[in-house]
Amino acid sequence: MSQVADEVDEVATGTDEVDAAAPPGPVNRATTTRDGFAVLWVAIKREPWVFAVSTLGSVLFGALTVADAWVLGWSTENVVLPAFETGEIGAGMLWAVLALFLGVAILRAVGIVARRLGAGIMQYRMQAHTRRAVTRQYLALPMEWHQRHPTGQLLSNANSDVEAAWGPVAPLPMAVGTVAMMVIAVAQMLVADLVLALVGLLIFPAVIAANVVFQRLSSPLMTRAQQLRAELSEVAHESFDGAMVVKTLGREGEETARFSAKAQELRGVLVRAGRIRAMFDPALAALPNLGVLVVLAVGVARVQSGATDPGDVVQVAYLLTIVSFPIRFIGWLLGEFPRSVVGFRRVTSVLEATGEMPYGDASLTPTGRRGARLEIEGLRYSHQPGQRLLDDLALTVEPGRTVALVGATASGKSTLTSLVTRLVDPDEGRITLDGQDLRDLAPGQLAEAVSLVAQTAFLFDDTVRGNITLGADIGDEEVWEVLRAAQADDFVAALPDGLDSRLGERGTSLSGGQRQRISLARALVRRPRLLVLDDATSAVDPEVEARILAALRAGGPGDDPADRPSLLVVAYRKATIGLADEVVHLEGGRVADRGTHQELLGRSPSYAALVNAYEDEHPAPGTTTEESS
Repeated sequence: MSQVADEVDEVATGTDEVDAAAPPGPVNRATTTRDGFAVLWVAIKREPWVFAVSTLGSVLFGALTVADAWVLGWSTENVVLPAFETGEIGAGMLWAVLALFLGVAILRAVGIVARRLGAGIMQYRMQAHTRRAVTRQYLALPMEWHQRHPTGQLLSNANSDVEAAWGPVAPLPMAVGTVAMMVIAVAQMLVADLVLALVGLLIFPAVIAANVVFQRLSSPLMTRAQQLRAELSEVAHESFDGAMVVKTLGREGEETARFSAKAQELRGVLVRAGRIRAMFDPALAALPNLGVLVVLAVGVARVQSGATDPGDVVQVAYLLTIVSFPIRFIGWLLGEFPRSVVGFRRVTSVLEATGEMPYGDASLTPTGRRGARLEIEGLRYSHQPGQRLLDDLALTVEPGRTVALVGATASGKSTLTSLVTRLVDPDEGRITLDGQDLRDLAPGQLAEAVSLVAQTAFLFDDTVRGNITLGADIGDEEVWEVLRAAQADDFVAALPDGLDSRLGERGTSLSGGQRQRISLARALVRRPRLLVLDDATSAVDPEVEARILAALRAGGPGDDPADRPSLLVVAYRKATIGLADEVVHLEGGRVADRGTHQELLGRSPSYAALVNAYEDEHPAPGTTTEESS
């Protein structure tokens, strides 16, 4: 589990688990405030030195902002008023005032730079760290977890939720500095004139009450807005990913309306939150100004009675404007907590998700290019409780042999390929490769020995070479070798830039059959000892498919068949099935029969009906030329 997940225990403890896709419940202001500070504590623990530097800069800024009031009061008392009385001002005093103001301004600027730079670094480091942790967790979680969570929702977790979680980090040092500023300012007010200080501080209860009202009104709206951002991302991703369906069925208007409805709902929530803030900010600005007017009125009376000096009145009035700023700033920080806490909980729900696959430390015995021995015993698997897809299944693939899986839709073929490549783990039973249970293998061991080519080929927005090598140090000669085996060398050579031709997002510049052959070449270039083909040649015509399988099974004169990769093939066509050394007929998640193709045709009416029905729908080789190039 990532370090972030280890650091959030104090936030998650005592709170209900929040699923990343679940709408948030009612917001409790006290809990939100407490959890908001807990989120900030996670950031402080991870970046203590950056936080210390930025906080010192903020405290310096706050102290010197208060010092401005002292300089102003001192200048009024010792320079301005004497000048009015005598009609002249000494050059030394003028330079002293200038030096004081300039020195305070320079030091305050240093504090601002340290505060902002440190706060920015701290926030962006936390965002980058959390995004990396979320991505690592996504890759560690099994496919069945991903199948329960929409891609748009996961993108929102890694993007907007991360930004929301650490949003209050940037103003955090400033908030700490403003607290110091407020303490210093209040202390200075009390020293300057106790009566005027108490009069000025009467605004505190009013400002605190305004903050409480603002939080109670805005917290539910900001929580809902964060959830709507995730839903909007989900709708957008679904529409873009399903562009072909949208276009071919003429659903552009309906998809636009679906997106627009979510966008309008988000707009409405944000507008309501904006209206509340629009009323809150002027109220916070007005209250200190009213306090200043009261202080000046009382101060004039006290000056006339000789109870205080004019400089003290000016100093207290100025300090009161300074005190109002920390209160407003802290209120704004607390107002950010609802969105931060919701985002943090959604990210945490990913980091603490169960189901990640445990690994052992076993290694496969190096055997060169010899085919792997795959053995499956008593395999049971259910996608959901009560929905068993495989039941007590057993089969063996000997080194170098080809086994074809044949069965009707939902018979468990693709599920079996996912289990063999350990995209998911079985509920019961075991799968071994060369005698080693897949669950006991160390990370990376299975990927070095087994390759899966799925029916739906995924290509990156990269060159042909990049899609095959995926960054590995593989020479062009070896790339062309696997392209020839996959019957893809002719059309790749015909591309404008050959291996350097870019294929576009998801390989949109290629046909379906061409994408499948590039995917096959990508698997072959890694020299797998077990190659699993899940209907991976369904988009090419039978002639090309036959040549591909023949190339995979081919060996040199006198070669030991066991030195070829073992093949587990989900197949439908007779030509493909006929090349297999053994055919396993699946029905309802069980092995109904096994043997050669001819043996099963002779003794299994259900098998014969299945393969003959497919052959009737798909003519024999030579009758089509689709994608044969």
